[in-house]
Amino acid sequence: MLYIHPWCEEMNKSRRMAAWQARALASAGCAVLQIDLHGCGDSSGDFGEARWEGWVEDVLLAARWLKQRHSVALWLWGLRAGCLLAVQAAGRLSVPCQFLFWQPSPSGKTLLQQFLRLKAAADLQQGEAKGAVEQARRELAAGRSVEVAGYSLPPALATGLEQAVLDPPPPPNGAKPRAGHVIWLELSTREGAGLLPASASKADAWRAAGYVVHSQVVQGPSFWQTQEIEDAPALIEATRSALSATTALMTP
Repeated sequence: MLYIHPWCEEMNKSRRMAAWQARALASAGCAVLQIDLHGCGDSSGDFGEARWEGWVEDVLLAARWLKQRHSVALWLWGLRAGCLLAVQAAGRLSVPCQFLFWQPSPSGKTLLQQFLRLKAAADLQQGEAKGAVEQARRELAAGRSVEVAGYSLPPALATGLEQAVLDPPPPPNGAKPRAGHVIWLELSTREGAGLLPASASKADAWRAAGYVVHSQVVQGPSFWQTQEIEDAPALIEATRSALSATTALMTP
């Protein structure tokens, strides 16, 4: 299992949940690798130097490192933007991948828009919010980095994120369509909530591509964006249960 974290402050807010889940998986006999992408956390480099393509290469390097040491099925576990990176990396790997998605975003364009709105919110407090998002986009289009919530967002990173979509990875040239398992888990504070319409549409697209998709909405806080660090124990249990059922189906 390779964990691919979300970006910016979402990564920091999620560290506790990711570590909790990783320990639970390890105690169940799963080999888990957590990495910090270039310019994030404890990795080398600065965030302002990061590129989306470089992050995809980081995921590929980590996945290959795992496969060299373990001959069992490879799972890519992403959270938010990490799901988009997982999909892009999987399309370049020569081995089949299974996917664990936590709160996946159907497109990077949506995530980028949400991130740029943080700049608008900060500018609003200073009375300068008018056209902040549009101005930020113009700066990025001109090849200049933009400061958002304490992060220097480089154009190459913004462009890569904006173009990323959560589509099933295409098979290699001439190969049969890929098929595998997808565990798609989302959180809601409402009991009995279903997948968001955009998520449901994407999940159906994965099914149409031949993947077996287990989708579920569990009750809990959006821990990647809460003011204080919060836990979502129901997500840990839902992940364990779905993985147990899926791996049983995968066993010959």
